[in-house]
Amino acid sequence: MKARKWIKRAGIALGCVLVLVVGAGVWIVVQNDFAVREVQVTIPGPKQPLKAVLAMPEEGKGPRGLVVFAHGDGVADATRDGFYRPIWEAFARAGYASLSWNKPGIDGAPGNWLDQSMSDRSAEVEAALDWAKKQPEIDPNRLGVWGISQGGWVLPKVAGHRTDLRFMILVGAAVNWLRQGEYNLRTDMQEQGASAETLDAQLKRRAAQIRLLEKGVSYDEYLASGLDNPPMSKDRYQFVLRNFRADVTDQLPKVRTPTLLVLGDHDLNVDYKETEAAYRAGIPKDLLSVEIIRDGSHNAVKYELEEPDNMWGVITAVAAPRSLFVPGYLDSLTEYVKKHGH
Repeated sequence: MKARKWIKRAGIALGCVLVLVVGAGVWIVVQNDFAVREVQVTIPGPKQPLKAVLAMPEEGKGPRGLVVFAHGDGVADATRDGFYRPIWEAFARAGYASLSWNKPGIDGAPGNWLDQSMSDRSAEVEAALDWAKKQPEIDPNRLGVWGISQGGWVLPKVAGHRTDLRFMILVGAAVNWLRQGEYNLRTDMQEQGASAETLDAQLKRRAAQIRLLEKGVSYDEYLASGLDNPPMSKDRYQFVLRNFRADVTDQLPKVRTPTLLVLGDHDLNVDYKETEAAYRAGIPKDLLSVEIIRDGSHNAVKYELEEPDNMWGVITAVAAPRSLFVPGYLDSLTEYVKKHGH
């Protein structure tokens, strides 16, 4: 009798586990089901074709408005490993499609993104906008752009001379390449609990590296300096050499497009106070909206989820990607586009 009771209880426990596993699986599937229809498209780019994804809203009819995306630094496919999908859905709620592409050399796209300047990247956005205006499913009178981090050196140049943009949205936008790099170094050292002596040594190393860049030394000369351990790859060094003078300050007064600037108050990559000040000084007050996200990271993600070794952040990214973002951020994107995109 006791054995039968034990078997019965074990069966009940196993059944509960199976229900939980199945339930968790269903939950993950639902949380990764976004109200957009992704279409693979190829865009004639300024140097090589752009392998892109056009994310169309599932609901509604007629030509859609369009948001063209500009990535930040680093390797990036069109979805940024799925990170963009909740953002695409937020724009879809406003009746807008989204367009993003693999960086050159990524996921089968031709070229090498490390061969690009910020002007090259701006030219890609321009090509994508011009292509989109010819597509029957896109409303050429409702175009906007969204960019993050390094996109802050890409999109203002586009918005500075085009008259066909309804809005520009920038998240964690950088202003000056060199100052941004020093800020990032300082915050990294602080997060690591580095001593004042260690920080001073790192700042001196960085200053020596900048002197090499200013001289335009070859990659072999850079390697011989022994400044970085490990050193940058040759492609990365050439990329930095090509772009280290990037500064958006002179471009901002040329912007005549309504602009939403989203900044996290826990941004470890970009000094959000410097960015806010630069944009307020450069863009007319009636065109600029600034949102400072409390406890927000560089990516408008909940700061604690981006802390090193935070497994909950990884789990959230897989199981409930919308929950990565600071509450209210996705809704603010929808509302801003509804206000300025129609």
